[in-house]
Amino acid sequence: WPAESTQSDGKTFQQLRNECLQKGVLFEDPDFPAKGSSLFFSESVPVNIEWKRPKELCSDPKFIVGGADRTDICQGQLGDCWLLAAIASLTLRPELMARVIPRDQEFDSRYAGIFHFQFWQHNKWLDVVVDDRLPSVRNKLIMLHSVSNNEFWSALMEKAYAKLNGSYEALKGGSTMEAMEDFTGGVGETYETKSASENLFTIMKKALDRGSLMGCSIDITSSAESEAKTTTGLVKGHAYSITGLDMVNFRGQNIQLIRIRNPWGEVEWNGPWSDNSREWNYIDKADKARLQQNSLDDGEFWMEFGDFRKNYDKVEICNLTPDALTDDTKHQWEVNAFEGNWIRGSTAGGCRNFIDTFWTNPQFKLELQHTDDNHDLCSVVIAVMQKNRRKLRKEGLDLETIGFAVYEAPDDEDQVGKDFFRYHPSKARSRTYINMREVSERFTLPPGKYLLVPTTFQPHQEADFLVRIFSEKKAEALEMGSNVVADLPAPPIPNPPQAETNEEKGLRKLFEQLAGDDQAISVRELQQLLNGVLSRRKEIKFDGLSLSTCHSIINLMDVDNTGMLEFQEFKVFWEKMKKWIMLFLAFDTDRSGKMSSYELRSALNAAGMRLNNQLLQLIGLRFADEDYEIDFDDYLTCIVRLENMFRAFQALDKFKRGRVKMNIMQVKSHSHHCFTVSE
Repeated sequence: WPAESTQSDGKTFQQLRNECLQKGVLFEDPDFPAKGSSLFFSESVPVNIEWKRPKELCSDPKFIVGGADRTDICQGQLGDCWLLAAIASLTLRPELMARVIPRDQEFDSRYAGIFHFQFWQHNKWLDVVVDDRLPSVRNKLIMLHSVSNNEFWSALMEKAYAKLNGSYEALKGGSTMEAMEDFTGGVGETYETKSASENLFTIMKKALDRGSLMGCSIDITSSAESEAKTTTGLVKGHAYSITGLDMVNFRGQNIQLIRIRNPWGEVEWNGPWSDNSREWNYIDKADKARLQQNSLDDGEFWMEFGDFRKNYDKVEICNLTPDALTDDTKHQWEVNAFEGNWIRGSTAGGCRNFIDTFWTNPQFKLELQHTDDNHDLCSVVIAVMQKNRRKLRKEGLDLETIGFAVYEAPDDEDQVGKDFFRYHPSKARSRTYINMREVSERFTLPPGKYLLVPTTFQPHQEADFLVRIFSEKKAEALEMGSNVVADLPAPPIPNPPQAETNEEKGLRKLFEQLAGDDQAISVRELQQLLNGVLSRRKEIKFDGLSLSTCHSIINLMDVDNTGMLEFQEFKVFWEKMKKWIMLFLAFDTDRSGKMSSYELRSALNAAGMRLNNQLLQLIGLRFADEDYEIDFDDYLTCIVRLENMFRAFQALDKFKRGRVKMNIMQVKSHSHHCFTVSE
């Protein structure tokens, strides 16, 4: 799983380092300069901050001294203790640490003032390079730093993470889980220990067997309680790591035990099952030796699971993907992942409270076929993550409020419509809609087909998102409504002159007045004709068809390629037009003369055209107004251009029966031409 270079010039760490070594210069990163803008976006930078390289701060700088250790790191002036706790957890897993901190860098003969780190972002690994100019005051580092003043891996890692997120300030405030995910590519779950289900021990034991990272903490009710030690030796508002779960026979009863590590060492639990408590004298000697051999380090201790639930408030589990695990991990999750967008006017439908638009959100089908071992249900963790929100903070955009719902899926594989959601309750959903980067939830569901709908709480809120589905056994998943298909009826055969209806006779008269001697109308004459006819229809409100719409109509109907329309061609078009008018009126539910852009999918389906989300988003951006509505002229332009596009492919592929199916690359190139967004 190679990491992608993130440098704006496309160069890799190796290329940049080699260039600097050849030129005999130290790297200066143009993408993250040693300037105030890299530190803060909303605060002024203190005047006494200087950017200094490690060799200017001490005589013998080292990248890592004696192994990267949880006790190496001290928090700086930034509110990013969440990041610190995640790094501390990571140091307990050398194989995961080696992925984030590649070991090909040091302050030795290959030193060129450049370092690199690898982080996971939105389903891919990124390689982030930084120069080693670090913010300091009076020759002391002011951000994250090591206890040893000549060790720099943690300060450089924080700088790379700040660069990934746009600035140091972007790292203020967050959850340990967020950073754990970015260091591993895992998916996070949070449990409240007091209200979690009875099988929390089993869930945690399975997670540990799958190599998951786990942490726990005790809530604080005020900032004064932060880091406050309780009489039992536990510290409030402090991130602990969970390192083991086991069962022992104690006086004839099976007792569940949990092993916990305090990242800062020394301060330990002093209740039952603590290091020297008498409980250890009443269990089998072999069990005692097995359990205590790894818990003699300062800061690590065992507790009975019931005491753990009473004393701790929160458990965080970071489930790892197979690529992050070693081959000897007992079990591995199966993973499905999808990327998508909520775009206002087309796919930003909001939650189920907004039934008229909820169905337009992206939808994903999940098929659970195989039950868990020793169980008749399927365990699945569903996570929806919104992308790039830290980076967008400086533009004033904060986290959207997000969640998701899961339904039993109907058999057909296309996008499910409004009526389905009106009459079917959800089978499962996220506990809450919340403004966090990721919402995740674990479910046990019977085998079957399910429909997952990720949404923002309010409609019209835009964001990019990633959906990940972790299942104990392999599961099939696909994005709904991703096919682009047209089932276009053959053009109607117009009536011969002697059998024309009164409507057709009236149209012929108008047509002949405009056409003149050549008996054909140009694009401007077509505009005049249609505006005249349509303006008499009171149910259609519009300012007149644009010239561009009329050009598209001539492109569609001009069989003999003269650039003009003869009456027979116009009559065929008029039959189509009547159907399209009926559709427009059917979806103009409030008789405003406009239709909701969210209803465009339904109107096009009824016209025989099925589009995917990308095309609908493009059309929505091009044609919807600020109230997410489309007027008749834009609706007509859209439908005519789409039919032009499908007819072009029909001719190209010589398809029969008027059915056209396109691959996504064809769609992208042609639709870009048809629906380019103009200001």
